[in-house]
Amino acid sequence: MAEKLSVAAWIAEAILGSNINTIFGLQGGHIQPIWDEFTRRGGRVIDARDERAAVHMAHAYSEVSGELGIALVTAGPGVTNAVTAMANALKSRSAVLLFGGAAPIPQKGLGALQEIPQVDLMKPVTRMALTISDPELLAQALRLATMKLRGLEGVAGPGPVFLEVPTDVLRTETAWREGSLAAFESDEVQGQEPSESEVTGAVNMFWKAKKPLVIAGRGARQSCEKLLDLLDASGAAYLDTQECRGLVSEKHSSFVGAVRGKAMAEADLVVTLGRKLDFQLGYGSRAIFPQAQFLRIAEHDEERCDNLRGDEELKCSVGRACELLLEGGSSPLEFKKPSWVEGLRKSHVDRSHSLTNNMLASEMGADGFMHPYRLLAIVRKFVNEDTIFVADGGDILSFARICIQSRYYMDSGAFGCLGVGLPFAIGAFLGDPRKTVIAVIGDGSFGFNAMELDTALRYGVNVVFIVANNGGWNIERTDQIMNFEGRIQGSELSFTNYASLASAIGLYAQRVEKIDDLEAAISQAMENSPALVDVVVTRDAISPDARSGLPGVPDLQALGSWDDAQRKINEHEQ
Repeated sequence: MAEKLSVAAWIAEAILGSNINTIFGLQGGHIQPIWDEFTRRGGRVIDARDERAAVHMAHAYSEVSGELGIALVTAGPGVTNAVTAMANALKSRSAVLLFGGAAPIPQKGLGALQEIPQVDLMKPVTRMALTISDPELLAQALRLATMKLRGLEGVAGPGPVFLEVPTDVLRTETAWREGSLAAFESDEVQGQEPSESEVTGAVNMFWKAKKPLVIAGRGARQSCEKLLDLLDASGAAYLDTQECRGLVSEKHSSFVGAVRGKAMAEADLVVTLGRKLDFQLGYGSRAIFPQAQFLRIAEHDEERCDNLRGDEELKCSVGRACELLLEGGSSPLEFKKPSWVEGLRKSHVDRSHSLTNNMLASEMGADGFMHPYRLLAIVRKFVNEDTIFVADGGDILSFARICIQSRYYMDSGAFGCLGVGLPFAIGAFLGDPRKTVIAVIGDGSFGFNAMELDTALRYGVNVVFIVANNGGWNIERTDQIMNFEGRIQGSELSFTNYASLASAIGLYAQRVEKIDDLEAAISQAMENSPALVDVVVTRDAISPDARSGLPGVPDLQALGSWDDAQRKINEHEQ
């Protein structure tokens, strides 16, 4: 006779049976049965101070560890608090599984405690949202969730899943009905192989291009070595994006990130590797890529078919595509590495050196406080190849994105989700405690999840949190000064002493107002983590994103110059 356990117990067994020992959450009666069954079997639940933060932690944990990120939240407000974080995971195509409690089925529709249509709320921000109401179908539901989480269907990539389980169902005893208990481990799926004609078309297009530009995204993460082989053989120019920072070193001869706009404007071929053509790439518009054909490569349709179809396309893994392109390139075609890339690379190096010099020479603001570039110039001294660097904010993220090159990099992402800094740093450390984790966070963003300092302390999360404190939502404040006749409303905060807050919680903390004190303060924080350094920076600095017009939300494109170019294209076509 098959063993019978509660549904909550089987869920715990499935998680642990898949070698996932750390999950995240915030307590509540509706979800208590899973919490209890998981911890009594030796699992660890990192209890956060807010459900949104718990899901952000699971997100970062998944990115760093390679495991699923799993979170538990109670019904009603517990679920609604998690919606933003699930939307962020969807935009990031991150494998996050959220279990949400729900009122017992006999009370459904009667006005039960914390009852709300949770599945309906979650459907738009997940790959799948469903209720497990039949204990007999538990194993089937978990396996379906795994398919969606890992993007094994070939249409959508990885992404978050929401499973609602009513409390009476969690308490119901049942037998495990299907296969291995390692429900969240996926079988190897044979990747799709492009047709011979598709490969021939892609090979000819790639190797005949005079100005080839490769742009990688999330779908390229598992193909680093093969991507490097392709770049080495072809000499193509390369741009990374937030989704794959660190995949190719800034020192590589193909890397031209500092002259991104020039590369996109001049390329005659753009190869997207597992990368959507979203706002960060101008939707693939001719206004941004005026001379380019497109070779689009991805395993999942959403990374290959959005906004602009390729002149040639390969539906396969990025690694396999690199192999196919290399095999085609080994034929006796006359091939010389494009000289165009050498010029781009020189411009990139020159501009990078100029940026470093400008960072060190950046003057104090009229308020007497240091420029964010001076802060980041000091932070760079503590970042090496094994550092996980997290950036969160508006202005400070804009500065950090171009200043800090780290192999392991996380930020607010395409969703622009402020508040991820603390929970991302905590989740990243727990995903790989061997690595140093440094988070630079704007003071506005810090406020979203400041109490997660308590979580970091309780779980010995040795992260250094650096708050860039300019007393405001400065990217919006700058927009008000530049475009709204200086009417500053709702964009200034106090220069709060966040070091005092961190000290009260129990962390090592210092407040720094003078540049001469900063390096020593960060060094001491590194030795006494978890720690916080509250650095007062000037409001007068105008960030790259503020200069680009991004805060003004142009009509046609994300950036002001791109919007102008798009208007000209549209007018010409009318």
